[in-house]
Amino acid sequence: MNIKVPKPISGGIILSYKCNAECRHCMYACSQKWNADWISRKDLYALLNILADKIEPSFYGKNVIDLNLGIHFTGGEPFLNFELLCEGVEMAKELNIPSLFVETNCYWASSDYITREKLLILKNKGLNGILISVNPFFLEFVPFERTERTVRIASKIFGNNMFVYQLEYFRKFRKLKIKGKVTIDEYRRMDDGVHFTRYTEFFIMGRAAYSMEKLGIFPKYKVKFLIMNKCNPPILRNWHNHFDNYGNFIPGYCGGLSLGDWHKLDQILKNGINMQQYPILTFIVKNDFNGLLSFAEDYGYKERKNGYLSKCHLCVDIRRFLVGKNKFKELQPKEFYTHLDD
Repeated sequence: MNIKVPKPISGGIILSYKCNAECRHCMYACSQKWNADWISRKDLYALLNILADKIEPSFYGKNVIDLNLGIHFTGGEPFLNFELLCEGVEMAKELNIPSLFVETNCYWASSDYITREKLLILKNKGLNGILISVNPFFLEFVPFERTERTVRIASKIFGNNMFVYQLEYFRKFRKLKIKGKVTIDEYRRMDDGVHFTRYTEFFIMGRAAYSMEKLGIFPKYKVKFLIMNKCNPPILRNWHNHFDNYGNFIPGYCGGLSLGDWHKLDQILKNGINMQQYPILTFIVKNDFNGLLSFAEDYGYKERKNGYLSKCHLCVDIRRFLVGKNKFKELQPKEFYTHLDD
């Protein structure tokens, strides 16, 4: 019996897991410590060519960007290899891929001139828009002036195709008159100790499962409570999947988990995934976390006595344990698990 995989209508292309930052919330455990291993030009074109007839545009048109439609270039930090990013945009334009944008933390925006030049180059090559990442975790690594600069200049170049994620943080930082870099602890003091994820979307997965535990601001839950709930968003879906530089077809936001080799995407979509060959993935897809826990316990895994911050925390903790116990095809890239504590 095989698991049927939906055809992806949108997604992100991870050019590399290398980043200028080591954000505590990172779903994909990106950091400065990763080997860059940038996706090759050959592979980038092959991937875009595979996706070209599958990706759907924004409901408002192919030149309008949408977080869950179209294609975005991401990482890591894609501006670390600006030349490759430009080539990727040109390839996507040649293949007529719609709703194309890039995601960035703005570390590179050191002056108005540099910021304007880079954004104009990308727009002239066919980029439709930009998503600017803003939250207290990036603030530890990127001076807020660079974020403000990019927002100001990108809004003139891309207009309504400039997104700030998350806008509430951007407004809050401006209200607090933040300058330079600010640590999480400093930010919490500036904001009078307010729980900084209260009014915004936040997923406790990837590195966040461990870094947020250290902050001590989230409640913990026992396994018996967590397994009562379904994965949300669902692990198998047609929107916002990711494709990395190592050839992994990543379901949604689930770093360190692979549905197979994206080079064989058409074959995966046609035949599905063999349940016997991908036991961990099968347990998760079937939503049988009891079964996954029992499977891991057979290898020696022990449930954490102090509990878990989320169902995703339970999942990544089990996978982190299992990655060194056997050659599980779905636990890729393995480096993800070594960088969770960066």
